[in-house]
Amino acid sequence: MLNRLRDALERRLPPGAPLCIAWSGGRDSTVLLHAAAAVAGDRPLRALHVDHGLQPEAAGWARHCEEVAAELGVDLRLRSVRVAAADPAGREAAARRARYRAFAEELGAGEALLTAHHLDDQHETVLLRLLRGAGPDGLAGIRELSRFGRGWLLRPLLGCSRRCLADYAAAAGLRWIEDPSNADLGPDRNYLRHEVIPRLRARWPSAAQTAARAAGFCAEATALLDCWADGQLATLARGDSLSLHGLAALEEPQQRLLLRRFLRARGVRPPGEARLRDALRQFVGARPDAAPVLDWADGQLRRYRGRVYLLRERPGAVPAPSDWDGRRPLELGGLAGTLALRAAPAGGLDRRWLDGGLQVRFRRGGERIRPAGARQHRRLKSLLQEVGVLPWMRARLPLLYAGEQLLAVAGLWLAADALAPPGEAGFAPDWRPRVDYLAAD
Repeated sequence: MLNRLRDALERRLPPGAPLCIAWSGGRDSTVLLHAAAAVAGDRPLRALHVDHGLQPEAAGWARHCEEVAAELGVDLRLRSVRVAAADPAGREAAARRARYRAFAEELGAGEALLTAHHLDDQHETVLLRLLRGAGPDGLAGIRELSRFGRGWLLRPLLGCSRRCLADYAAAAGLRWIEDPSNADLGPDRNYLRHEVIPRLRARWPSAAQTAARAAGFCAEATALLDCWADGQLATLARGDSLSLHGLAALEEPQQRLLLRRFLRARGVRPPGEARLRDALRQFVGARPDAAPVLDWADGQLRRYRGRVYLLRERPGAVPAPSDWDGRRPLELGGLAGTLALRAAPAGGLDRRWLDGGLQVRFRRGGERIRPAGARQHRRLKSLLQEVGVLPWMRARLPLLYAGEQLLAVAGLWLAADALAPPGEAGFAPDWRPRVDYLAAD
């Protein structure tokens, strides 16, 4: 097993790439940590333990990990996460999402996260996805290597069986945690592991290897489909948006393939097949002024001006107005991001407006402004439509006021009657939203 791990590190990762072990404290991940410590060589090695807050024994597990890490001379990072109690996908799926979100946040640039998934995990995954009606991409099972966070996600033990890891643990005299939830037959994976797969193995002893081989064939087919989809996306996608006209020109199976690839390429898990089909009918077939929305656990899709836009987080509530002295960046919250002031050597706002303090407000309707260089006042609503501000961002554009004087609209317009005198330095807002706020057309 050490040779297999060493080969995976040398074959799949850049030389010297730091290693981070996703360590639950259980047997499999403890084997991976112990083996990695033996073969890492000059590569930096550390471990990351995530506490989901779901087990009463969690504090004891963290202490166990600290003790074992100290024995191995490996740096350990403990991280706690919160798991949504009423997640529609179930507690197990919610815990997994929270765990991998924490992994991605913790991973350093160029660092590789190693998990202890093995051959029997691959067998379970392929069977589960088959029973759920997955296509070639799902039946490709667990990938050995993928981009993740700011680095990589590597599963170097996919060729090793659970028995192989158990033998290693026994021979090395390792100590590990037994998670009682693994014996619960309620979760589908546990039911397969304890009730179904032993019967399959009794009849077909090489079932796990055969499933892994089938997963490899599906991975090859998926790579070919992805190559076609990437060629389409090169012309139809711009950032986090996708051309509806180009999508509508394709056959329905191609539309679904392209939309799934568009989402996965941006690190977003696609919605289920039924919701994906329904969304495509709405986005492609709805009247031009309609604004359909597809909302699922991992994101949102919205339509505007002939394009579909991906939002990785929901717009949420509109920020509340706030007084501001402009000295430090102001956190607006949610998609609205942050607002700061920058110096404007010429053409900026008169610095005297700062004397009485500023206020940041958001649209309520009826606002008017005469932009610098314009001859007359304009309705803000009309200006936003003309420049293509995305509808879900219009209520989140910060409006800078001094008393009742509207000074500026985000980083788009300065009020002509609030400018500094010619030749005087002034200031201007510097808005940094969390997402694009202008249409991609």
